[in-house]
Amino acid sequence: MERDFVLDRLPHRPPFLFVDGVISIGESEISAYRNIELADEVFKGHFPGYPIYPGVLIIEGMAQTAGILLLTPGSTPLFAGIEKARFRSQVRPPCRLHYSVRVIQEKLGVVKVSAKALVEEKTVASAVLLLARLK
Repeated sequence: MERDFVLDRLPHRPPFLFVDGVISIGESEISAYRNIELADEVFKGHFPGYPIYPGVLIIEGMAQTAGILLLTPGSTPLFAGIEKARFRSQVRPPCRLHYSVRVIQEKLGVVKVSAKALVEEKTVASAVLLLARLK
């Protein structure tokens, strides 16, 4: 499921869209990806001469991936919190950043997910994210 699927599911648009495609999606799990290229606009400033994909954009990509999973007609999942965020290694272009998100709990309209970002099957970041369903 490529970019059109992502655009159909998320309200985000470039330059603030950080998911390029979905590999698989189930009831409580999703696997998606972002292709990181040296030509990405972010590398003009982070950091010229030594490009590193920003951790905050990795977190946003994981949250957008969760949004694709949780989006239902008439609702918008909003990013409500971050817990236990860890960055384990740098993400440098070119590479494919793989997002893996799994629902842990849903209570009173707040969904807690476990999220990981991987490059070549190596975990580069992880977090527990909270998303609120806005109707």
